[in-house]
Amino acid sequence: MKTPHFFALIIGTEILNLRRKDAHFDFVTKALNAKGHKLSGSFVIEDDPALIVQTLKFIASQPNPVLFSFGGIGSTPDDHTRKCAAIALKDGRLYEHPKAKKIIEETLKERAYPHPIKMAQLPKGAKLLHNPVNNMPAFSLDDRYFFMPGFPEMSHPMVTHILETIIPEGSPTYRFTLTAACRENEFIELMERTPKGVEVSSLPKLSDDGWYATLSVASKEKEKAASLFHAFEEMLTRKQIDYTLDDTP
Repeated sequence: MKTPHFFALIIGTEILNLRRKDAHFDFVTKALNAKGHKLSGSFVIEDDPALIVQTLKFIASQPNPVLFSFGGIGSTPDDHTRKCAAIALKDGRLYEHPKAKKIIEETLKERAYPHPIKMAQLPKGAKLLHNPVNNMPAFSLDDRYFFMPGFPEMSHPMVTHILETIIPEGSPTYRFTLTAACRENEFIELMERTPKGVEVSSLPKLSDDGWYATLSVASKEKEKAASLFHAFEEMLTRKQIDYTLDDTP
């Protein structure tokens, strides 16, 4: 797999109207960081089929996308994700997945009908993901689009398993951070000369005693990040601007 760009899609009207709090963003971000990866984007959207399809198509249009999608794969009328995935990523149709059908029938017995068995209707080419809580399978497409339940206790072990078995290990990111007693425009001249492969960002903060700016320099190449960071330190020292080094993850 070429360098992946990771996305999280969190589907649930109940999150947008505050009936539930999102638990996926923080988990996925930390899980990716631990494996040497990062999120390129995260979306929280309502249970609207057209919106789900368009969001999936947008993510699929990005370079080497890997998607962790949460929610909407059940059997109730507001669970649209299975069909939307088929429309956005495959031929638009759902097919009965024999193994999924068998798991649902063996797990639920007579309770599998008439509704839970609908979860065996999956897009073409779907592979099953094991659900460690109730055995109801989730699914993936093309080993890069992973569709899981909205319940964190079910989906988060799936994410961990995917990162351990399917996604290659990434390289660590080296980050250096400081907070200076100045406005962030003091950093602009050096920021404009940021070399390729280095990420620089600044965050302003207004306190009772004036303006502060937190500067972060990060790269997969430690020497590049360290060299640019030292240039910022030298600039602040030359201008007699006080700063402190921050602990960074």
